[in-house]
Amino acid sequence: MNPNPPVNPGPSGDPSEPPFLSLHTTVVLLTSLVIGLVTGTLTALAGAPVAGAVLAGLTASGSAVPVLRSLINPAR
Repeated sequence: MNPNPPVNPGPSGDPSEPPFLSLHTTVVLLTSLVIGLVTGTLTALAGAPVAGAVLAGLTASGSAVPVLRSLINPAR
């Protein structure tokens, strides 16, 4: 009998496979998404056309990525 339980290898079957995205990248992208959604929603509620609100959200989300990347340092 084996006293150690089997390790769950994950969907690919390789237990040493790294994650698809690092934790740092995931936090930066999700925070950027939230910033874009909030900006777009507030722009639409201010009376701007929907296309303008979408563009404002995309612009805010895209410009937030480099700033968040530099503010949120990866663990070393």
